[in-house]
Amino acid sequence: MSRFASPFRDYLLMDANWVIKFLTISDIFLTGARGFLTPIFAIFAVEAISGATVETIGIGTTIFLVTKSLFQVPVASLMDKIRGERDDFLMLIIGSLVSSLLPLLFLVMKTPAHFYTIQFFVGISYAFMFPSYMAIFTRHIDRDRESTEWGTYFTLVDLGCAIAAAIGGVLAVTVGFPIVIIMTSVISFLGTILILPIRKHMRMPEKAKR
Repeated sequence: MSRFASPFRDYLLMDANWVIKFLTISDIFLTGARGFLTPIFAIFAVEAISGATVETIGIGTTIFLVTKSLFQVPVASLMDKIRGERDDFLMLIIGSLVSSLLPLLFLVMKTPAHFYTIQFFVGISYAFMFPSYMAIFTRHIDRDRESTEWGTYFTLVDLGCAIAAAIGGVLAVTVGFPIVIIMTSVISFLGTILILPIRKHMRMPEKAKR
């Protein structure tokens, strides 16, 4: 086979193992769903929140990032102390599920305090989701294909976000912000479901030697 055919196989995940395939496809949905909302969210939030300004959106983004940053290291440390991958898988499912449902709260927020609270919990969900995802992906990556599979992952996820951003902008104009938010939640939930098949591939801890 020509060496020039390899990238096309990589784009289709043909040479990746099942865990890498499902994790990548799942994150295309999860991250792509957020791509629907990201380009238009500031406009929606300023309209939906009484008294909100661009400054309000900036503060909310800061709350999300600071919360994620502060909590993900303790979560990751806890996962490393527990042998086996079942805990990583459980935290990944919980984080993904919660992050899929939280966007629906944007439909009912009325004040900056509501917005800040939602952003705090979004940060918490990401603190559970991100380290567990990376841990499982890293352990199951195919030997001698580390760069290729990480590169393929980021390429496909970024392409998914790019497509979703364009679609989200069009839908916001044609059908309205609430529909885009609901779609974000639904597609994120589908991404969470796509994680479930990897459960049987999770490594159990070896029995302690006597």
